[in-house]
Amino acid sequence: MKYKRIILKLSGEALQGDDGILNHQKLSSVAKIVKDIHDAGVGVGIVVGAGNIWRGRLASSIGIEQSTGDYMGMLGTIINALAIQSAIQQLGLVCKVQSSINVNQVCEPYIRLRAIHHLNKGEVVIFAGGTGNPYFTTDTTSTLRALEVGAEAIFMAKNKVDGVFDSDPRKNPNAKLLPELSFREVIERKLEVMDLTAVAMLEGKGITIHVFNMDNEDSFLKILNGEPIGTIIK
Repeated sequence: MKYKRIILKLSGEALQGDDGILNHQKLSSVAKIVKDIHDAGVGVGIVVGAGNIWRGRLASSIGIEQSTGDYMGMLGTIINALAIQSAIQQLGLVCKVQSSINVNQVCEPYIRLRAIHHLNKGEVVIFAGGTGNPYFTTDTTSTLRALEVGAEAIFMAKNKVDGVFDSDPRKNPNAKLLPELSFREVIERKLEVMDLTAVAMLEGKGITIHVFNMDNEDSFLKILNGEPIGTIIK
């Protein structure tokens, strides 16, 4: 395998179906993907968003102060993390949820060395609660956790998006896929891959980002085997 340890970044929408905020088939698909990666001998940490439950940018439109809205989003990520944990455990894997905000009745607090210990034992760790601070996205959480636990890559698994394009493919049918980028290019061109703060933190750190369509479950193992799928940022 190309990597020994990765962070899998999932959006909340990746768990959502037409019938509600969480969908059994989507959760089962994510769990199977994680098991395939785990069985290939690769350590897996997961960061999940909460867009299926709450989007922070809605806060001001309904009169909620931004910090409060961001904390609401953090709580949403814990709900999603527990749902993913349940699906993964049903496949026989040991999976721990760690949260940056204290909810000790339902999961562990985030402690870096404990997270590394779990990963070293071959357990899956889901990092919930964002960074624990308002004004930061779960993209930044992905970056921080990758740096802290020694992950070599971040897998940005997208819904129905094949990678990074030079313009919005939903608006421009002639948009071109960019197969490889540097962190500097992403920042200078303001490409909407992930939060630019998160991108800037990774420059020079030796971590690779893979942006690809998660609809094809085989893509994860193909990337781990070195196949150029989607967009590589390094």
